[in-house]
Amino acid sequence: MTAGGGKRPESVLVLVATRAREVLLLERVRPTGFWQSVTGSLEWSEDATAAAHRELAEETGIVAGTVEDLRIGARFYIRSEWRERFGPGVRENREHWFRLWLDATVPVRLSREHARAEWLPARQALDRVGSWSNRIAIERFAVREGAA
Repeated sequence: MTAGGGKRPESVLVLVATRAREVLLLERVRPTGFWQSVTGSLEWSEDATAAAHRELAEETGIVAGTVEDLRIGARFYIRSEWRERFGPGVRENREHWFRLWLDATVPVRLSREHARAEWLPARQALDRVGSWSNRIAIERFAVREGAA
């Protein structure tokens, strides 16, 4: 936290998927039952690509060579329970989407902010995730555009 008095209202979503279209989802500790892909805020001094690699390593222990910048993302209103982390009056976040293709599932080492990790078929992951932007990313980049 520095510029603006809170967290930067810009984040990354890293869709981790296998070529067999299995998607890695993480369940947050709070709120309970909220499942998502790897996500996290950009630090004030970093770009989105650096944040994607950092968040992937921090949240899963996966250190990947190539995280693909999908050059698309979403803008969304910040959930009320998370707004206090940002500066006064900040209500919206810009999210950058990335994807990591793996040949097969890998073990995951969770951070303190997540309770569980699961590898799910992409269509099941669509039903599990808690955010509309995460559903769109999975649908577009793991289901429809999945690598064969």
